[in-house]
Amino acid sequence: MTKLHMTDWDRDAALTTARILLEIKAVNFRPEEPYTFTSGWKSPVYIDCRRIIYFPRARAKICELGVEKIGRHVGFESIDVVAGGETAGIPYAAWLADRMLAPMAYVRKQPKGFGRNALIEGDVPEGKRTLLVEDLTTDGASKIQFCQALRDAGAIVNHTFVVFFYGVFPGSFETLGKMDIQLHHLCTWWDVLEACRDRPYFSNDALAEVRRFLENPVAWSAAHGGVASAEEAAARKARKA
Repeated sequence: MTKLHMTDWDRDAALTTARILLEIKAVNFRPEEPYTFTSGWKSPVYIDCRRIIYFPRARAKICELGVEKIGRHVGFESIDVVAGGETAGIPYAAWLADRMLAPMAYVRKQPKGFGRNALIEGDVPEGKRTLLVEDLTTDGASKIQFCQALRDAGAIVNHTFVVFFYGVFPGSFETLGKMDIQLHHLCTWWDVLEACRDRPYFSNDALAEVRRFLENPVAWSAAHGGVASAEEAAARKARKA
C-alpha cells in the first residue's frame, strides 16, 4: 500500500507503530557508518524489529494493529493459515494466528537435514489461503523464497504481512506483484521521520542525512559503496541463495 492509498486509519496505525519502535530503541540511524544489507544496498538506517518481542505492551499493540490491518485490507474470513518465515517471522505469526483464531505454521529457509527433512513445520497448508508473516522487508525479495516454498507445498499465498517496510528501494512492490503477492505493512521510514517531529530522538544532522537517503536511496547507496540498481541487488541475492 502506497501513501496515496492510505486511509486515515492506516496513517494513525503507521505513526503509532513508528512511535513504539522509537520508544523501544528499535530504530538505528548511523549515517557516518552505513549498514550493508544482504542484497548489497547501503543504508544509514536500520530497524531491529526483534526488540519488540521483549516488550509485552508494545508487541500487544503492534499485533492488535496488524490484525486490524489484515482484516481491513485482506478480509476477516479470507485467511485460513498464518505462516511465519524463519526465524524472525515465527513469533509474529504465532501472535497474529492466536488473535485471528487461525492455525499457524512456519517455513524454514532450507530443510533441516534430518528426521522428516521438513521445510514447513506445524502442518502443510495444502489448499489453504495462507498469510506469510515476517518482521520486516527491505525490498521484498526475501519473501519470494518463503512464498514459493508454501506454494510448492500446495498452499494458496497471495498476501504477506510485515511490521516494517523500508519503502524506499526500487522494485519492492513489483517483485512481489510478479508473483501475485500483495504486501501489507504497518509503517515505513517516512513514518519514522514524521514521528521524530514530536520528540528529538536524533540530531538534526542525522535526520537530514536520513532524509537525503530516503529521497534517493539508489544514489545514496552507490555513493557509499553499495549496489546502484535493483538489478544488481537481485543478482547479488541470487548468488548468495
